[in-house]
Amino acid sequence: MEDKVLLNRESKSDGTIPIQVLKKIKDITKEFQIVSLNRQIEVCESLSKESPIIDVAILGQFKAGKSSFINSIIGKKVLPVGAIPVTTVITRIQYGPQELATVTFFDKKKINVGLDEIEEYISESKNTANEKNVEVVDIELPNLMNYPGLRIVDTPGLGSIFKYNTELSEEWLPEVGAAIIAVSSDRPLSENDLNLIKELREFTPRVIILLTKVDLLSEEQQKEVVKFFKDSLKKEFNTDFQILLYSIVKDTELYKRWIDKLLTSLSINRDSEFKGILNHKLRSITRQCISYLDIALKTSVAADSEREQLKKVIFDEKVNYELIHSELSLIARESKLMTRELISTYLNEHHRSKLIQKLTKKLTEDMSQWKGNLWKITRQYENWLMENMTAEMDHISRTEYKQFFGTLKKAHSSIARSIELFRNLLDRNIEKVLGIKPNSVNWVVEVSEPEHPDVAFTKTFDFHFDLLWFLFPMFIFRKLFERHFIKQIPAVVDIHLSRLAYQWEVRINRTIDEIKNQALEFIKNELATIEALLNQVSGNTGKIMEKREELLALLQRTNP
Repeated sequence: MEDKVLLNRESKSDGTIPIQVLKKIKDITKEFQIVSLNRQIEVCESLSKESPIIDVAILGQFKAGKSSFINSIIGKKVLPVGAIPVTTVITRIQYGPQELATVTFFDKKKINVGLDEIEEYISESKNTANEKNVEVVDIELPNLMNYPGLRIVDTPGLGSIFKYNTELSEEWLPEVGAAIIAVSSDRPLSENDLNLIKELREFTPRVIILLTKVDLLSEEQQKEVVKFFKDSLKKEFNTDFQILLYSIVKDTELYKRWIDKLLTSLSINRDSEFKGILNHKLRSITRQCISYLDIALKTSVAADSEREQLKKVIFDEKVNYELIHSELSLIARESKLMTRELISTYLNEHHRSKLIQKLTKKLTEDMSQWKGNLWKITRQYENWLMENMTAEMDHISRTEYKQFFGTLKKAHSSIARSIELFRNLLDRNIEKVLGIKPNSVNWVVEVSEPEHPDVAFTKTFDFHFDLLWFLFPMFIFRKLFERHFIKQIPAVVDIHLSRLAYQWEVRINRTIDEIKNQALEFIKNELATIEALLNQVSGNTGKIMEKREELLALLQRTNP
């Protein structure tokens, strides 16, 4: 058959790629409207056309020691480390003839910076919530000359729902070449670790477990922990994982040699490793595509009346777009109604009294230095209020904003659970009716952190006494007006805290709607895909079987 392909991929330098394989899968997904696989196909096409740089991603939870590990193996303190989550954007490090750091922003603007300036763009403390809109930072170092063709990728610590702070999504995971998952040896494997491993196995054949901080354990304890991890992973995934130990405190050079052996092997065998990575991704897509075609094949052999009955059973009263739309809309609406109250309560409980006391004290001190008549002193007071209130509101907004995300996190969690339940119900119905267990694409609801509001001063005066300044000699009335200005402080604070709460409410509620709409888009596309497959007429049976056999042949030929 002319469309059947050989997957013997020639070297990258010859410019040849397994384009026929990708074209076959792409043509089938387009013909049968399998839109869920578009992203993975795009990644494979991109990988096939680019030079074979292998991304070695370092992933793990906050405080797993990822940045310290990378600094240790590259022999230079390039990445910030600390007791709190410090990395806010993805950083890629590879060999280059001279030290070079390039910052790429979301608007595609690029600037070169010194290594000592990197922290300004990648650390949480200097680039809070990625307010500088950095997309990625690329670093080239001469001391990585032993690993040409490899790119070490430092990722923000997992455990946050935000895209800027966790790149566990369909938008990024497909690009992973090899993955090292850092797990602190002083805690057990978490559910998040297991979920991460499960997702990574869809996209790369190389998943390595790195136990960090092993200096906290005795040699005997290290053996026990390694055995526990091996047994747990074997039980969960029915496969053996490579487990490496590391410490930046003790026996570092010994552990470094193990890492060096791994990276050197990846680098020396780059072409074959790259081929294995690409084929692994192709096999994953192919398996998912076959799963969808199985649905089409089952329904194509049924009569029209039977096909309609199958659709009714699969799309029962629980697997219904209008129903899930109403459910997600209700979750979003209830969460949004609580946003303002949550923010206002927090601000009033934690900041109102302190802020009033602070501003009252500062105003009393500063006001004693003001000179002039009532008009001039009033202008100084207004300027003082504008300067100090703007600074205080901005400080609260930038340091406390994460306390405002309660309803956002709740909405994200509830919506994610709802769509997971919906997908499970759909898969269960398909399995019950057709006897097929779907190999579905994971739905990952991404969350863009709300942008910070522009904090501005709001005038609060209803009547300007200063217009009658000539009636009030200041040597007589100054103390009276100073007391009046001070008495204004609580009202001014209340107005600005309320305004800040409103600004964040608008932004958070907009993000909640984005989460809901993204989830509904997942569901709409999946239902459209399944319905298109269920609508296959009996005359298509032969064609579906032919396409399925071709994919099985591709799967067989891509086996390692």
